[in-house]
Amino acid sequence: GLELFLLLSMMVLAWFGLKLCFPNEPKLRVMGLFGCTHKSVAMGIPLINAIYEESPLVGYYTLPLLIWHPMQLVIGTFIAPRLSAFVKREEERLQKNDLSLAE
Repeated sequence: GLELFLLLSMMVLAWFGLKLCFPNEPKLRVMGLFGCTHKSVAMGIPLINAIYEESPLVGYYTLPLLIWHPMQLVIGTFIAPRLSAFVKREEERLQKNDLSLAE
């Protein structure tokens, strides 16, 4: 429950932060959303092992990451079609704005 809340909170924070940084770049916002919030087991496990290599509890330290990563995949799968539609809408809106400014 707590990890889900943290992941969703970080995604919302990243989304609005990226909106401030890239207001007219919908593809960058979507890429940034996944880049800011999605960390992988491939990166995390070796890092945890390097930091806590002497600890007999290293397995417990990896457990949150092993829960976090599948949640990222499920949430990412759920929002990917919506984000794709968002990018298309935003690009159309930006094109219309560009055309109206050119007139």
